[in-house]
Amino acid sequence: MATFALIPGAGGSSWYWHRVVPLLERHGHIAVTPDLPATDPQARLADYIDTVLGDLDRTGDNSSVVVVGQSMGGLSAPVVAERANARLLVLVAAMIPQPGESGGEWWSATGQPRAAIDAAIADGRDPGSLDDPVATFLHDLSADTLQDALRRPVEQADGAFIDPWPLSVWPAIPTKVIACRHDRLFPLEFMQQLSRDRLGVDPDIIDTGHLPALADPDALVDMLLGYLAGHDGDAPG
Repeated sequence: MATFALIPGAGGSSWYWHRVVPLLERHGHIAVTPDLPATDPQARLADYIDTVLGDLDRTGDNSSVVVVGQSMGGLSAPVVAERANARLLVLVAAMIPQPGESGGEWWSATGQPRAAIDAAIADGRDPGSLDDPVATFLHDLSADTLQDALRRPVEQADGAFIDPWPLSVWPAIPTKVIACRHDRLFPLEFMQQLSRDRLGVDPDIIDTGHLPALADPDALVDMLLGYLAGHDGDAPG
């Protein structure tokens, strides 16, 4: 049995994982799904990290922790994994930070804005549609999940993007990266290059847009359980 710490992206809502949790529990695992202080303009990245660790502590058994960070959750997930002595770290369509770089600096440092525009043009999409959350994030959801998502508008304050990423090196924990084939925010080739450059890891690919936990939770959980079964791979240097 493992305890999965499932860290959401922008908006910080535990609801993002609501289709994943029962699938993990069906296999006998525990799922921790923190609600992060995303709407608090005073909250910094350290507060997000402390929130996740606090929820983990309340489970009472952290002997086998798997930390999963989605999108913006990639900023906090490695720190949580290090402090929780995690068994495995999984980044899902996630920001991959480097020491000294703030979340706010990450976008231009990685070239994400240009990559998203270029991918839109290559796909025949209007680059202006990147400002439309439905077109960018929700385009591959089922009708029911889409309507549920639209009832939960995303609000994200800037505080977590201000401070430099606090680790001096990537934690010595086996790390897996999942890139999404139809991701319009972090296009596939962008994520592949980012993961190779910063972690030396070739990402695995899931056939969804940016939000696989909503679009195809079965496929995502299959990948997570597969990683757990073979977690003794090399950690990135």
